[in-house]
Amino acid sequence: MKKLLKILRNTVIALVAIFILLSGFLQYIHYPNLIAVARLGLAPASKTPTLLPWHTVEPSTSPLVWNTNAEQMPTTVTYKGRSMSWQDFLKKSYTNAFLVVRDGTITYEYYNTQAGMSATTILPSYSMAKTLTSIIIGQLIEQGKILESDTFVSFFPQWKTGTSFDKVTIQSLLDMEAGVGVKDNYPNGPAGWGVGIAQMYATTDMYWFITHNRKMLEEPNTKPDYRSVDTQMLGLIIQKVTGGTISDYFSKNVWQPIGAKNAATWNVDHKGGHEKTFCCFNATARDYALIGQLLINNGKAQSQQIISPHWMKRFSTPVVKLDYGWGYGAQLWHPYPGIDLAMGLHGQQIFTDPATKTVIVKLSDYPNGDDPQDAIAAVLYPIVQKK
Repeated sequence: MKKLLKILRNTVIALVAIFILLSGFLQYIHYPNLIAVARLGLAPASKTPTLLPWHTVEPSTSPLVWNTNAEQMPTTVTYKGRSMSWQDFLKKSYTNAFLVVRDGTITYEYYNTQAGMSATTILPSYSMAKTLTSIIIGQLIEQGKILESDTFVSFFPQWKTGTSFDKVTIQSLLDMEAGVGVKDNYPNGPAGWGVGIAQMYATTDMYWFITHNRKMLEEPNTKPDYRSVDTQMLGLIIQKVTGGTISDYFSKNVWQPIGAKNAATWNVDHKGGHEKTFCCFNATARDYALIGQLLINNGKAQSQQIISPHWMKRFSTPVVKLDYGWGYGAQLWHPYPGIDLAMGLHGQQIFTDPATKTVIVKLSDYPNGDDPQDAIAAVLYPIVQKK
């Protein structure tokens, strides 16, 4: 018995020591505490908005009132090479919410009620937030406060390195051509949280992260490669130029003017700190649809020009080719001719067709390592083309 108690005591002491060491290391690299990191690494996408601190994006005091109608979705679709029923597609693609909007009228609306989803559920955007960040960049360019030719270090001279990092411009960040060495190799579970993209996602100090991640992999504008760090650097520029939180700016200049009904949230490194602009905007499906409406209506919402015609042209013009061979430019995807797509990890899409005035919002819970955005897009494309 004494021997067993000794073994148990030594085991407990060892575990406590490991916990203390790991906690100290996480604090050193500006991560949340060990329990928070584990929860964040194991949670499904839909549960992440409240696992990081956030700033609130206040809604409109005069929200848009949607018209609704009834539309039947296809009886069967082909998804990942298999023919299946519409309901099977929703289930097998981990759908939390699915909206179709035609000419400003919601014609189809689905929520995974078994998982507790509804029209008021706040769901994450992941990289759809990149498109929202670009909307702000376009506004600041229209206001004459920044230029695409401005370098990142012209706003942050303390981060000059004497390398090609100093040549990174707003344009190269917008088009994923900056070359900064934080690749989007997303981890699976807590074991992969040492990679750069995970550190940026979890960091409690974005300035610390950028300070330690200025190594270049390529010269700017020589090799397009989808890297979320580019959008985060744009976010830091926005905050420096506007002098306030990005959430407050976005609320005043986008969220309220488009008629958003519900408060959204934008996750930050710490309260009062920096929005994680490469991801981490959270809203309801109907309010995401308003962003799609903004894109199909040439940047206008409720008689206001929210996105300038110049920036809409920039948005709609592919500059480089990235994943799936799709066009990309100014933080917006172009999977098919004439289609604009805001897209995020775990199966988030705002799929828009200006020609048919159609918006589809799909919010999903795809697990890590299984994120077939091209297969989802292939199902949505014929639906948006329907006239």
